[in-house]
Amino acid sequence: MRRLVGIVLAGAVLVPDVAPGAAMAQVQPHRAEYALRLGIAANAPRIGTAVNDLSLDCSGWHLKRDIKTEIALTASWKMSLASKLDGQEPKSGNGFRYSTVQVQNGSEREFKGRVQRQGGELRAEIVQPGAPPNLFVLPPPTLMPVAAIDHLIERLRANAASFPALMFDAEVMGDAFLLDVTEQQRGQLRAGRPADKPESAPKGKSWPVFMTFTRGRQQDTRPLFSVGALVFDNGVLDRLTVDTGLVTVTADLQSLEMRPVPSCPRS
Repeated sequence: MRRLVGIVLAGAVLVPDVAPGAAMAQVQPHRAEYALRLGIAANAPRIGTAVNDLSLDCSGWHLKRDIKTEIALTASWKMSLASKLDGQEPKSGNGFRYSTVQVQNGSEREFKGRVQRQGGELRAEIVQPGAPPNLFVLPPPTLMPVAAIDHLIERLRANAASFPALMFDAEVMGDAFLLDVTEQQRGQLRAGRPADKPESAPKGKSWPVFMTFTRGRQQDTRPLFSVGALVFDNGVLDRLTVDTGLVTVTADLQSLEMRPVPSCPRS
């Protein structure tokens, strides 16, 4: 269940050849708040909120995510989870530094990580207090979080009906996910809920997509979960539906603040 809520938290973001900050980048700085519900029914119970805060300055991208949930599957089985991510990604997309704090039923866990491309290798170091560092090498095509979304938009703009991608995940596994992305028909997308109508809907082109997530390094054949979403060309996501096979969690956009892109001197 922690993994399920973590992926909703992550915005179920995705996938990278174009580096953020380059001339062709599509992602725009923004702050988006989502309502989380258990199930896809129109009257599904609300279980929490998620905030995705993406800002940009001349040093690169700053990503913050904050989720708070409380899930009651039965009268005696309840789970509360809070998770916070604070990460930095350079404009080149060649690295990612982050810290994650997760609190599950009062028990806190903290992780710090660093991913850096060095020569032909993409090296990762994940540290948890009281444990030795976890050092490993990621597949070279693995994309960092912001670069991954940017690539997803580029592929959809190019009318790619389906494509795979590798993305580093800092909240659910601390490893690489292999995504298989397929563009859907509009009629296949889950309808928005009137009660969760956003205050400010994104403007611009959008694509409904369906994605399956498997372990990237082990190359498992069985997906861990699937995600449906509406992807906008500015990097905003809406109508997220996360299905683990056991439970389904949905996330609908409630409020959106678009932010200006800074004017930076050429290096």
